Amino acid sequence: MMGWCVAFAYYNRLSKIRQAIYRKSDRVASIPLADVRPLQALSLSLQAALIEEDRHSTRAACHALAQGVTTRLSIPPVKVQVLATRPHDENSELHGLYNPAEGGSPAIIRVWMRTAKRRQVVAFKSFLRTLLHELCHHLDYEYLRLTESFHTGGFYQRESSLFHQLWRDATPLKQAVNPPARADR
Repeated sequence: MMGWCVAFAYYNRLSKIRQAIYRKSDRVASIPLADVRPLQALSLSLQAALIEEDRHSTRAACHALAQGVTTRLSIPPVKVQVLATRPHDENSELHGLYNPAEGGSPAIIRVWMRTAKRRQVVAFKSFLRTLLHELCHHLDYEYLRLTESFHTGGFYQRESSLFHQLWRDATPLKQAVNPPARADR
């Protein structure tokens, strides 16, 4: 029995060992972070960089955000690469990619800043969720010490948990840039 959610279809095709890893992942619904205010500020910096379509600043904000999370959890850092246009085929496009640490090389997260077809900058919340999704793979290996990182219900809850911690109380940039008109003008 899986607990709160039904296993994804591929669960039954996993070996007993891999099913145990899946269940362990599924049981962890959140990863609380200490002192999130500076991370929320970094989320706002990321939003501003995307609005400006500045890939260098976007990469710097992504790296700082990932570093802030890994530092708070006392786990090894992850390198973040922000690439231009998403790779795609006729059916889909790749939003992000995680490569675990291997042979002395650090773990790497790759995210793409522009959509494949229209080459538009990815919407901020989608971009942040993609970054956090890939970061959750890193947390699975380094923080939860799982030997595999499955897309379980718990995995998606952890991703949402991080998103809400980093964005819930942050002031969206649109509101900060366009304050309401004053009545006395």
